[in-house]
Amino acid sequence: MSFSQALSGLNAQKDKLGAIGNNISNSQTVGFKGSNVQFADVFANSRIGLGTQVSSVLQNFNEGNVESTNRNLDLAVSGQGFFRYQGEGGEVLYSRNGQLSMTAEGDLINAQGAQIMGYGLNAAGEVQAGGQPEPLNVSAEELAASATTDASMTLNLDSREQPGDELSSSTALTDMADPTSEETIDYHYSNNFSVYDSLGNARNVTVYYEKVDANRWNAKVTMDGHYDDANDFSVEFNSNGSIDQVYDDLDGADGTGTPIAVEDLTIDVASDDSTPLGGEPNALGFTLNLAGSSQFGNTSNTGDLNQNGYTSGTMVGISIEDDGTIMRNYSNEESRPAGQIALVNFRNEEGLVPAGDNAWTASAESGPELVGEPGTGVFGNVVSGAVETSNVDMARELVDMIVAQRAYQANSQTIQTQDELLQTAINLR
Repeated sequence: MSFSQALSGLNAQKDKLGAIGNNISNSQTVGFKGSNVQFADVFANSRIGLGTQVSSVLQNFNEGNVESTNRNLDLAVSGQGFFRYQGEGGEVLYSRNGQLSMTAEGDLINAQGAQIMGYGLNAAGEVQAGGQPEPLNVSAEELAASATTDASMTLNLDSREQPGDELSSSTALTDMADPTSEETIDYHYSNNFSVYDSLGNARNVTVYYEKVDANRWNAKVTMDGHYDDANDFSVEFNSNGSIDQVYDDLDGADGTGTPIAVEDLTIDVASDDSTPLGGEPNALGFTLNLAGSSQFGNTSNTGDLNQNGYTSGTMVGISIEDDGTIMRNYSNEESRPAGQIALVNFRNEEGLVPAGDNAWTASAESGPELVGEPGTGVFGNVVSGAVETSNVDMARELVDMIVAQRAYQANSQTIQTQDELLQTAINLR
């Protein structure tokens, strides 16, 4: 019986050394999770057991270190969750290894050709989170131009200016086809900004402000050197220096104009009144929001200026955000989502079945997958430009290897001792 006990010990320690060797060999494998062999005694309803056996091999899913690679398609999960992949045969795989590359068709795949999965886009081009995960693809289509519809600015107009004093002058044409239609514009302060028409052409807008009363400024707008008095407006401030009212339609009988909301000022410029551009764009009109503007005793200046138009652009690269959103970056400095990487979690991670190539498959022991967005609930964030290193502790593995080696030697010694006792018995006369 001692022979069988020692043999069971040798076999068990062999499996232990095999697990240690596998851990050590994968100490530099991205996303690898080490394993540990658990033993159990063999008992056959007798005072002395029959030896030992391997009861299970448990996987250690503790998080490895996240190390920077400075490659934007290298991804790591900081926290809980697995990347969800679709294998080349259509099977679903789970992995902590996010080393991706992009094919010529725009598919995001790992080294084994499995495609990462997540949430696609709806008809409006927005991420449709919460649906069934699908293989993600990054389209390389050009981003079409978009005309400006909204512009906003906050400015301070110097309250120390006096009506009619120290005016500057500029000229503009009221008819671009008639060089004699020159109009002189007097002003205390001007600012300019670019807007975009329907063909993506940048159009230069200049607004000239002239103080006409203690708290009132008249404004004239030109675009590409063209002036249309239909776009004149007036801004009125209160005694605290805050914007109080905006007026348009200044050509009325009393000249004061029609009071409107600060955010409802509209600038309309017909395309056939502006500089010829070759292809004919649609008429350009946009709202100009002056909310937050002021009249204080400081130099006139523009503090903030934004508009929502842009020219067309080609894709120059992609970036991946903390929530897993894949952004397409364009040459016109615009960005649009291409999808969102999903993460998956399980009630029992140790029940996952290793499938090789740093991947696992689900099983009855692991339970069904829980899919969600990175950074929500139990899911960690996606870190771009980094990978999760193996969680193998090399020092611990080497110590465990020494212990397993000694145990193997001790079991061998048991066999040798039993052999000597058996030989003694045989030699009895």
